[in-house]
Amino acid sequence: MNPVVSIIMGSISDLPVMEKAAKFLDSLEVPFEMNALSAHRTPVEVEQFSRAAKGRGIKVIIAGAGMAAALPGVIAAMTPLPVIGVPISASLEGRDALLAIVQMPPGIPVATVGIDGGMNAGILAAQILALTDSGVAERLDSYRAGLSEKIVKINNQLKDVKYNYKTN
Repeated sequence: MNPVVSIIMGSISDLPVMEKAAKFLDSLEVPFEMNALSAHRTPVEVEQFSRAAKGRGIKVIIAGAGMAAALPGVIAAMTPLPVIGVPISASLEGRDALLAIVQMPPGIPVATVGIDGGMNAGILAAQILALTDSGVAERLDSYRAGLSEKIVKINNQLKDVKYNYKTN
């Protein structure tokens, strides 16, 4: 089994956010790898990873980073693969990381999810893969159908909630 998604984080402290992407991909049976790389502390390794990822069969990269949050952009600068940035709330409630990731120069895009949005990064990666993988597409459709069913159940539960002026 070879990975098609690479999940990269700046340090082990990012794992609680990034494991949400891993758990989602795992549930959809999407092979992935997880590694720690730092744009500032291991720049040579980041470059080697970025330049080799496509040749190794990686199709999407999810990169999480906090504070200066350079990792997703540095990776995107060195690979033609889609990169999904996950801003991590390490300081300034993650706003600094969010701005660092979304403010990429023209020609070097990084798709960006919300602060601490590891789950959405996994979903977005699966959506990209689903364009060419019918198995992933079917499993993703099932997941999304489950989301709809949850709302139907919630609305049924809300019928029993009573207020004097509630009309439904």
